[in-house]
Amino acid sequence: MYAQCPDCRTVFSLDAGALAPARGAVICGNCETLFDALETLADQLPPEPFQTLPGHVRSEQAPKLELAVYRPRADTPAAVAAPATVVSAEPAFTPHFVRDRRAPRRRERRWPWILTCVLLTLLLAAQVAWAKRAELIANPSIGAWLRQACAALGCELPLVRDVRQLRVVARDVQAHPSAPGALMISATIRNDAPFGQPFPVVTLTLSDADGHRLAMRRLRPSEYLDDAAAIRAGLAPGASAALLIEMADPGARAVAFEFGFE
Repeated sequence: MYAQCPDCRTVFSLDAGALAPARGAVICGNCETLFDALETLADQLPPEPFQTLPGHVRSEQAPKLELAVYRPRADTPAAVAAPATVVSAEPAFTPHFVRDRRAPRRRERRWPWILTCVLLTLLLAAQVAWAKRAELIANPSIGAWLRQACAALGCELPLVRDVRQLRVVARDVQAHPSAPGALMISATIRNDAPFGQPFPVVTLTLSDADGHRLAMRRLRPSEYLDDAAAIRAGLAPGASAALLIEMADPGARAVAFEFGFE
C-alpha cells in the first residue's frame, strides 16, 4: 500500500502494521508533517508521471465487509470463554488534523549564532567609531552627545585637531627687554570649536612693506608654553591661551608679522 504526504508530496510504501497504532496517523520522514495516511491510501501507484495520489472522501457510515476469510465456530472454547474486551472511546493517540496538521519540529538552537552575529556587529561598529573618532567628536550633534555621555561616565574624549577654529584675538611685538637684537612677541589664541584641541604648532612670519618674507619660525607647543600639564590637557572649548615667543630681530625692514597654525 502507498500513502502521500500532503505537504512535500513524498509517496511512502507502508503496510497495515504502520497504520494500526495511531489509526492511520503517520509522520512524514521527509518534512516531519503529521498527516492521515488513510486519506490517500492506495493499493497501486497510478501511471507515471503523477503529482498526487487520489484522495478518499470520508463518510460517517462505515463500509460493511462481506468477504470473510476466517470465521470462528460458535462452540469453540475461545468463542465461549473469551472475556469481553472493553475498548476506550478515546484512542491512545488522537491526531488533530483540523487544528494542526504539522507535528512540532525540533527547535534548532539558533541563539549562539544570533549572539555571535550581534557581538561581531558591535565589534565592527566600535572599530569604525575608533577609526572615525575625530570626525565623530567634531560633528556638532554626535560630538555633543558623546561629551554628555562621557561626562556622565567620568571619561575624557581624545583631543581633536581643527586649526581652522583657532583664532588670534590679541598680539603684540616689542624689543626684547633683556636680550639685545631680539624681539618679544606675545599673542592670545582662542579655541572656537565645541571640543578640546591640542595646542597647535605655531608658525610666525615677519615680512617687509612689500610683503616679502624676512624671517619665519616654527614652534612646537613646548617652545611657547612652559606648562607641561597644560600642554597635555589641551585647549578646552572656548578657552584662550597666551603665547610668548622670542626670535631674532630681522631689522627695521620688518613691519608686519603673521601667525599660522598647523
